Amino acid sequence: MPLHLHEWGDPDASPVVCLHGVTAHGARYRRLAQEALPDRRVLAPDLRGHGRSEWEPPWSIAQQLEDLLETVDAAGVGRAAWIGHSYGGRLLLELAAREPERVERAVLLDPAIQVLPHVGLDQAESYREDLTYASAEEAIAERLSAGWPTPRAALEEEMAEHLVQERNGRWRYRFCPPAAIVFYSDMTSEPPPPAALTMPALIVYAPAFGLFRDDQVEAFRPHAELVAVPGGHIVYWDAFDETAAALRRFLA
Repeated sequence: MPLHLHEWGDPDASPVVCLHGVTAHGARYRRLAQEALPDRRVLAPDLRGHGRSEWEPPWSIAQQLEDLLETVDAAGVGRAAWIGHSYGGRLLLELAAREPERVERAVLLDPAIQVLPHVGLDQAESYREDLTYASAEEAIAERLSAGWPTPRAALEEEMAEHLVQERNGRWRYRFCPPAAIVFYSDMTSEPPPPAALTMPALIVYAPAFGLFRDDQVEAFRPHAELVAVPGGHIVYWDAFDETAAALRRFLA
């Protein structure tokens, strides 16, 4: 299935493909694309079940990879640098294992390589709740209450793109909750080994958040450059300067 594609930069420049995480969307990469990678062609699809792409199942990792390759092929992109955040990092590791010739360089941003089963269950259960808001301001306040140093400007941009109003007047994020549940199930499955990163690789992770666990740090250390940054899971919000600097240097 062709995915909805956000794109920035010169269409003739070297391509970078960016993959978002669960409940997110490709437009989240707008600032990184325009400020950190202005000399690259940056493509960021909305994954199946998310954003402005179609929501129909199946939502499996295998199907997501098929969708991604169909989409970038249609955009004229063969070999490229790839960036994946959270679940997008797991997808990128799967792609590196399956079709390494497509991945010139790999950047994993606080990747969800393999989520512990009880964490996957808790997260999946949370998407069975009523995840709606009376206003964009209420959604912003909920994000800020988590205590991470997320810039308010990033959240305002997020709500303008990602919130949609329902018939009852309440607002909901633009993603399919059943798809998110499947994503979390898949993230508890056995991933490809760290040695699948046969190309130059960079992992930017947030130790304070703890998703990329200490045992994973040690396992990936021989196969990727590791950069720890402050703040929470969404490193391109909470640690934009550090993440952007690492990307610019690695992709130069």
